[in-house]
Amino acid sequence: MQLKNLQEKIKILNEKSRPHYKLYSQDEKEILTKTIKLNEEVGELCNDILSILKLQRKSKLDKFDKRNFYEEIADVIITAMQLGVVTGVDIDRAVSDKLKKIENRYLKDRK
Repeated sequence: MQLKNLQEKIKILNEKSRPHYKLYSQDEKEILTKTIKLNEEVGELCNDILSILKLQRKSKLDKFDKRNFYEEIADVIITAMQLGVVTGVDIDRAVSDKLKKIENRYLKDRK
């Protein structure tokens, strides 16, 4: 298939699958923005992990600073918490409940 043909097929697919809603509220826009930002931060963390494992290309490895890795972990945590705040999640409760669930799962696996 030629790229030009593929591009035309994608245009048709986009028209058929276009969402039929709009983001009206500021809250909805903020949730979308924070979700996209979280994905960006996770991607940057993944790049640093590849660097730590020496799986990045040489030009990226030459610029890699391990201190940046710590910042990227912090960015992911902060951005995830920001998303939780704008969506009304009780972060303390969510983390506590999840830790209990994980602990119970591992206790069950040990039996």
